[in-house]
Amino acid sequence: MQAAPNQAIHKPASQPVSFGSWMLTLFLMMIPLVNLIMLFVWAFGGSNPSKANYAKATLMWALIGIVIYIILIVLGISAEFSRLND
Repeated sequence: MQAAPNQAIHKPASQPVSFGSWMLTLFLMMIPLVNLIMLFVWAFGGSNPSKANYAKATLMWALIGIVIYIILIVLGISAEFSRLND
């Protein structure tokens, strides 16, 4: 049966992430390399939407930080080269 174009389609609500699950999540985020692997698993593995959104946002902030870091390194290297050429 098709829904009318102006009729909202409701998805069943997902279960909220429990306190213990968030404690484990935050603990895993403190372990190097494990945190990166788990972020990709949670973001793209079809887990709870709340945890998937958290993982996607964390990965996006990490990407923004890496881009800013690369820009600062390039600016620093170019400033050093221009200082050496003078």
